[in-house]
Amino acid sequence: MSPSEWPPLPFAEWEKTCDTLHMWTQIVGKTRMALTPLENHWWNVPLYVTPRGMTTSAIPCASGSLEIEFDLLAHQLWLRTSSGQEHSMRLFPRSVADFYAEYMASLRGLGIETKIHRVPVEFDDLTPFDEDQHHASYDTEYVERFRRILVHSDRTLKQFRARFLGKSSPVHFFWGSFDLAVTRFSGRPAPQKEGVDPVTREAYSHEVTSCGWWPGNRLFKEPAFYAYSAPVPPGLDAEPIRPAAAYWDRQLGEFILKYEDARTAPSPEQSILDFCESAYEAGAKLAKWDRASLERAT
Repeated sequence: MSPSEWPPLPFAEWEKTCDTLHMWTQIVGKTRMALTPLENHWWNVPLYVTPRGMTTSAIPCASGSLEIEFDLLAHQLWLRTSSGQEHSMRLFPRSVADFYAEYMASLRGLGIETKIHRVPVEFDDLTPFDEDQHHASYDTEYVERFRRILVHSDRTLKQFRARFLGKSSPVHFFWGSFDLAVTRFSGRPAPQKEGVDPVTREAYSHEVTSCGWWPGNRLFKEPAFYAYSAPVPPGLDAEPIRPAAAYWDRQLGEFILKYEDARTAPSPEQSILDFCESAYEAGAKLAKWDRASLERAT
């Protein structure tokens, strides 16, 4: 795949659109969370990349099942039920409050009654969705770039995932932190930390290494691929990492490969795979994972 197929995505140029889309995905994601039983590590809540955007996949509901899809090519939100009903909402520059009102009315119109926690999570603005009039941007050009990056990153992370024989998460999109991630597990429980919230306790109940991509935020204002181990084994920050542009970010406490460095590499896909594999190898080596039984022979 040529670098030109990985479009630039400067965070500053689409920050307002990114925030609005982030809030919309939280509203949809919280619907899935409200209607599905808890799975280990909160695997019942993420979205999944499709050729056209992102989907909840099938959500159980009283009448059968429901799927909600962000079609970021046609700029529509689709709600479809197993009984054959469907409804679409146009995605355009509109407030989070306006989106929330139409969305909840659309669910009721399909016979689906549910309540979600209206306050955003993992976000620096806690305005409830039904009161948020200030996030109201939607730049279709940058949404399309975001979609293309998700499609390419999803395919690459799935290739990385296939190399592992142990327990591994799907490649999925967490709407809280607004990132695409895949996680490998050693199979051993992790030491429980005192004072952590229930969400974190469930997410990190076992030893993991995780890799993913996110578009940036106000703490790290550019898109990047990231990788980390939890718990963090001593010495991880000093381990060598590939490619040469990758590094350990002391503020974030994880390995970083800036998206701009990856997309402009001779082979972006290989650059990302090298990053994920070397970060995993560093964490697994220091944490003494049973790599012989966990890794596929190449």
